[in-house]
Amino acid sequence: MVNQLSTMSLDALFGALSDPTRRAIVRQLAGGDASVSELAGPLDVSLPAISKHLVVLRRAGLIDDRKEGRIRWCRLRGGRLAEIDRWLSDYRAFWETRLDALAAYVADQP
Repeated sequence: MVNQLSTMSLDALFGALSDPTRRAIVRQLAGGDASVSELAGPLDVSLPAISKHLVVLRRAGLIDDRKEGRIRWCRLRGGRLAEIDRWLSDYRAFWETRLDALAAYVADQP
């Protein structure tokens, strides 16, 4: 399986997504840009804690942010998620082949 993502890059991506709060932030941002306070709203997390989570997501390359006046806006970088999907597709193809072989084997059994 040829993979173009470096181990360090994968570690950062999966590490960033290993936390449920960060996954919730990514899910929210999939719906469009949001301010830090909008991201914190539905989560039971303080603004400083949200900011720490955003740093992890930013370092992993999953989000971008910009400041407009006193408001910090965040945006999801879909390209990084597409990289994860490409990485997983190698394994998806492997398991689909294995499961097809298993299905054929079971179908041939009396």
